[in-house]
Amino acid sequence: MAVYPFSALLARMKYITRWSLMHSTRPESLSEHTCDTALLAHILCLIARRYTGTPCRPKTVAAAALYHDAPEIITGDMPTPVKYSSDTLRDAYKAIEAESAASIASMLPPELEEEIAPYITGSILTADERRLLKAADRLSALIKCTEEARSGNHEFDAALAQQKAALAEMRCPEADWFIEHCLPCYTQNLDELTRRG
Repeated sequence: MAVYPFSALLARMKYITRWSLMHSTRPESLSEHTCDTALLAHILCLIARRYTGTPCRPKTVAAAALYHDAPEIITGDMPTPVKYSSDTLRDAYKAIEAESAASIASMLPPELEEEIAPYITGSILTADERRLLKAADRLSALIKCTEEARSGNHEFDAALAQQKAALAEMRCPEADWFIEHCLPCYTQNLDELTRRG
């Protein structure tokens, strides 16, 4: 009987800690980040369809978001400043990431591999959809930095400023809408969040 380790390997995302070179008040796993990014990607797509007119497929983008960091199961989470510190390092990491994505997809029978690989690589997405997923990924990081800063952790001050700048540089109207209308709520407590009227 053939066995396929794909799903069991993905379940190990919960053991990968993000922001590993920084002191966090609460550790964040790759599983948490992946879920947060998928939720954010879905809402950004709905914002796109309702308010900005950007064509996109919310369910497809959300599914791709669930797999967007799957290669890190093999590569680990490389901090962004390290990953992009030079063109050589960036290109090398991209090659390793692509090889990891192919390796993970190959852990399924060929007919399922064919279906899942485009989600892991992101090749199923249009340019607009890739932009929305990237914005969701950055929003997830911005929210983590905001939560750390709110807890009094100055370790994340520079990262918070970097994420804000990166999102501004994207000129993504959907992310801008989210930042204006939704992000302020991340500083509210449960009573404030659930209060009606």
